[in-house]
Amino acid sequence: MNGTVNSIALTPDCSHAYIGGSFSRVDGSAASNIADIRTYNNTMVQGWAHHASAQVNTVLRAPDGHLLVGGAFTSIKGSSRRYYVSLNLVTGKDDGYLNLHISGRYTFPGADPNRTAVYNQQLSPNGSRVLAEGTFTRVRGKARQQIFMLSLGGHGDISDWYSPEFSRFCAASHPFYVKAAAWSPDGSTVYVAATTGFHPQSWRRTFPLTGLCDAVAAFPATRRGGLAHTWVNYTGCDSLSAIAAGSGAVYAGGHERWGDNARGCNAAGPGAIASPGMGGYTPGLTGGHLLTGPAGHGLYSRGRGLGADDMLVTGAGLWIASENLDGTDRCGGVGGHAGICFLPYTS
Repeated sequence: MNGTVNSIALTPDCSHAYIGGSFSRVDGSAASNIADIRTYNNTMVQGWAHHASAQVNTVLRAPDGHLLVGGAFTSIKGSSRRYYVSLNLVTGKDDGYLNLHISGRYTFPGADPNRTAVYNQQLSPNGSRVLAEGTFTRVRGKARQQIFMLSLGGHGDISDWYSPEFSRFCAASHPFYVKAAAWSPDGSTVYVAATTGFHPQSWRRTFPLTGLCDAVAAFPATRRGGLAHTWVNYTGCDSLSAIAAGSGAVYAGGHERWGDNARGCNAAGPGAIASPGMGGYTPGLTGGHLLTGPAGHGLYSRGRGLGADDMLVTGAGLWIASENLDGTDRCGGVGGHAGICFLPYTS
């Protein structure tokens, strides 16, 4: 590659990897931001459509045979579908499965420049639904901001799952804030991690904090009308960038310093608990408490740095991908883990 890879999706036998990012050449040939790689001999599939007009942020292979691709692009290999599209796994061309007409960006007093894009997506445990996060105001003619749920099967369509809480804004310099979400293992709960949110727009420095800015929150995954979070846990104005969920905990990583900090902003308020770099929270719709260790600090931690970029829960433990800003390389109390870290489950 001559640039950045943001996302990878594999075929069931792992013989092919679909990659998306910001690059112009792969395997010595022209390829704009998306490509199909043969993993068994390290070559690019030349006949697969490999041109997106702008950066690709997320690539997901759906169980019904579609490759769901999100980003800042306005066309892919001649298709005029913008920002989110379904591609044929064999040809790489638009297969017509999605027609969501994603549009809009965030405009409010003092808002920093932002552009329409899809940043991230997550497949539900049973493979029937997808969450997608990004910057937009309408999806398939419906008002949507920050996040939407896509129902798979037949023709992919926008779900009625949505909360007015996602239509609120954070500080003017951070108009986009929901950058990651996760499903509970049983698919009953959606967890969101709010990043670059700082504090609510027009905040008057009153406590406790409200809204979803710089917080972990849980929402019912099946409820429609009147949807609201069932719990929220604030970092106290520090951003989160990744979230993952297991049966025993919800993990959120970023450059937070605290959890349980609804009464502080850039400082530890009453009841705040130190939890640098990441935190683990009790799961479920009635959870939301920061898990603490013997010293009273957050049970999980990592070098704070800029933040964890991604997290993956497996049967053996939690994988964390991050950076080493300012030399940060500690994870779970152990040094030398810049870039990737594994926290095994213990009995």
